[in-house]
Amino acid sequence: MVWGVLEEMRIRSLGVIDDAVVELSPGFTAVTGETGAGKTMVVTSLGLLLGGRADPALVRIGAASAVVEGRISVPAGAPAAVRAEEAGAELDEGVLLVSRTISAEGRSRAHLGGRSVPVGLLAELADELVAVHGQTDQQGLLKPARQRGALDRYAGEAVAAPLAVYGEAYKRLRAVTGELEEITTRARERAQEADLLRFGLTEIEAVAPRAGEDTELAAEAERLGHAEALASAAALAHGALAGNPEDPEAVDATTLVAGAGRALEAVRSHDAALASLADRMGEISILLGDVAGELAGYADDLDADPLRLAAVEERRAALTQLTRKYGKDIDAVLAWAEESAARLGELDGDDDRVEELTAERDRLRDELSVLAQGLTDARTETADRFAGAVTAELASLAMPHARVSFAISQTEDPDGVEVGGRRVAYGPSGADEVELLLAPHPGAPPRPIAKGASGGELSRVMLAVEVVFAGTDPVPTYLFDEVDAGVGGKAAVEIGRRLAKLARTAQVVVVTHLPQVAAFADRQLLVEKTNDGSVTRSGVTVLEGEERVRELSRMLAGQEDSETARAHAEELLATARADG
Repeated sequence: MVWGVLEEMRIRSLGVIDDAVVELSPGFTAVTGETGAGKTMVVTSLGLLLGGRADPALVRIGAASAVVEGRISVPAGAPAAVRAEEAGAELDEGVLLVSRTISAEGRSRAHLGGRSVPVGLLAELADELVAVHGQTDQQGLLKPARQRGALDRYAGEAVAAPLAVYGEAYKRLRAVTGELEEITTRARERAQEADLLRFGLTEIEAVAPRAGEDTELAAEAERLGHAEALASAAALAHGALAGNPEDPEAVDATTLVAGAGRALEAVRSHDAALASLADRMGEISILLGDVAGELAGYADDLDADPLRLAAVEERRAALTQLTRKYGKDIDAVLAWAEESAARLGELDGDDDRVEELTAERDRLRDELSVLAQGLTDARTETADRFAGAVTAELASLAMPHARVSFAISQTEDPDGVEVGGRRVAYGPSGADEVELLLAPHPGAPPRPIAKGASGGELSRVMLAVEVVFAGTDPVPTYLFDEVDAGVGGKAAVEIGRRLAKLARTAQVVVVTHLPQVAAFADRQLLVEKTNDGSVTRSGVTVLEGEERVRELSRMLAGQEDSETARAHAEELLATARADG
């Protein structure tokens, strides 16, 4: 079994589809039906399951939400299975259940293996599981960036490895160039900033504050401003504790406590409880003596000098000038000074920094020149092989004389990197402009496919490119929407044959209007509307035997019962079976 096979999808209230189940084959499944019957909703549904944009306009009119559910077989150990399990999803015997819900108001929810997950995770799995191709993808192939991406994808590590190194150097160059431009273009602003910082640092340095100095001086000013009251209070307290020499008759606390202690000491031996109280009384006596001594020392040391108070207030005023400008307190002012000194050093070093950045920029440009040249060489070597492989595939798609080639060029830019001896423009992917050219027949000059390819030719070129990728960078499932646009006759038969060959190694699902393509499918699904214009559960059926012949006849001639069409349909089926 090919890992990552889409087994089944259930679609509810999406576009014209009311409620339908799409059963898919491990090989080649063709989805057919009348124009407007809802075939493209199969592609849209798969896109939603794989993280595509949720458009509320897709919700069926009258429904609150649209729901798409899918069953994908993903054996244990496959990259998608590992990533899903890392996200908490559970696999049921190798089957991964995926669902996406879109409300009519535009909200979107995703579930993987029974676990609610970000929609982005579904998009991650899409890279491992399915390659989706539709009309928009064909138009995308017309863009040079997509063509360069296709060439790089085919090259594999030969381009991926040097491109990764180039990408890192390119990002560093962008950062260096941005910093250099900022320094040079903002030189005046930076000079003004440096002057302001220098002024502030000079002002702070002139005052020379110490950490916590403002707090210390505030306390000292408070003490000096109330020196007399403090001295008086200390003297009164000392007298009350230790006695007043001027009043011998006054009773002090120390004398009273000492008397109480002696009274208890005299009887302490008669009662343990009283002895304990006597000990505590002794402690009180010692404590009173200590406090009295400290009060006496406090009064002696108290400085009521008004000159010192004036000096303190003057210093506080100087510190206040700093805290008004540079911080809420002196500690914050000192922190500002430290940060500003570092910033000033950075600004004063602009000249040196410009010199350093200029040297690094020039070195990185030289490095990018070497790396860009390596990318150009790798792409040029790969282009011939890739073009040859696509040309060979076109021969199998009824374009036997078509030739595909790549034009790899650069645009001159005096400020660019050097490639091939010229200064050229460069970007995140190198300096190369890649364009896919097509010469549809001998004698025709190669022209860009954007200008020289018809719709049918573009469809076949896209299919050929994907088939080539299948041999070098395969995915488990390919889904093509109208890949046969603009194609008919023998070319359509060859497309069907090539899709059937691709389905031998991968699952292929094709939405088609061509019987020549549908005939080669292992399974053909018919999408039919009911009379009210909706597609119901019974509106998606697997065609077998006579029913398949009738549908192919309708696709051939618009008439299911035309004998000529039936004969042609049976012939197509026989041809497909013979090829298989």
